[in-house]
Amino acid sequence: MRLDQRGDSAHSIVMTGKDHDFSHLDQAGRATASVARSPRLTVNIVVGAGILLAWLLLGAMAIRGAESRAPGIDAPGDSILRYLPPLPLPDFLDRFFALCLTPVPLDGTIGVQALALIAMWFLMAVATMLPSAAPMVRTYCEIADTARIKGEPVVHPLVLVAGYLGIWLAASAVFAVLTLTVHAFASGQVLDPLVGFAGAAALLVAGLYQFSGLKEACLTKCKNPFSILFANWSTRPVRIFRLGLEQGVWCLGCCWALMLVMFAVGVMNVFWMALIGLFTLIEKQTASRLSTRLAGAILLVWAAALLVVSA
Repeated sequence: MRLDQRGDSAHSIVMTGKDHDFSHLDQAGRATASVARSPRLTVNIVVGAGILLAWLLLGAMAIRGAESRAPGIDAPGDSILRYLPPLPLPDFLDRFFALCLTPVPLDGTIGVQALALIAMWFLMAVATMLPSAAPMVRTYCEIADTARIKGEPVVHPLVLVAGYLGIWLAASAVFAVLTLTVHAFASGQVLDPLVGFAGAAALLVAGLYQFSGLKEACLTKCKNPFSILFANWSTRPVRIFRLGLEQGVWCLGCCWALMLVMFAVGVMNVFWMALIGLFTLIEKQTASRLSTRLAGAILLVWAAALLVVSA
């Protein structure tokens, strides 16, 4: 009995390459079984749905923020967002958006707002960073397919994705603390000098980091996931989850400074989120470092200009 229970438990995460006959099932059952046996299809559906949901929530939050701001203190992109139709949202989302968009804690609920900001930054990471991890996930699926053809057990790719996102969840907590710190010293106005200085500092750090050796080392790891995945291949879910954590660390080391740019352009600026996500995807797909250095130079010039304006 113990062996049967252990085998059933392992089968929930680890898949084998053996064929099964699903002819006794109806059409819906056969379709479901086919999806369950295809890790590549499953992970594509789950990851794609997660990215889409993250963008929808962030877009709705940006629209709500544009609606709540007075015309005299428009944030970048507000004029476009105000042309979009108002969104009917459930009460819990309204409360969540209010906690994220308010510069100071509502009714002293600093702990609740901190959790909301962590969720917001995590949504931003899923929307902008998870697409750039697609080559890593695709590479893992290719290795897994080869192993399944040989009849070897394979850990589901979603375990790897869970480890990767675990690192960005931890990073989201740090970004949430930074957000609360900036809000604590700012008056809540878009043109507040302290906000300008904080934005310039974020741009300066992000620009300098683009030229650093650590950035180059982390970017190299992100561009070549095959050697890491193949060398650390395992049939144990814990080790694959740890491998996802490792890949998340490399991605965070590559992109954390770019996320700081959001402090200069507005944390909920969906246009800049999309631009950063697109740049990250391109940066990880190109062999040349030209895009990385060009972005660093632009950020440094921008930081200097913002310092002059904020002085």
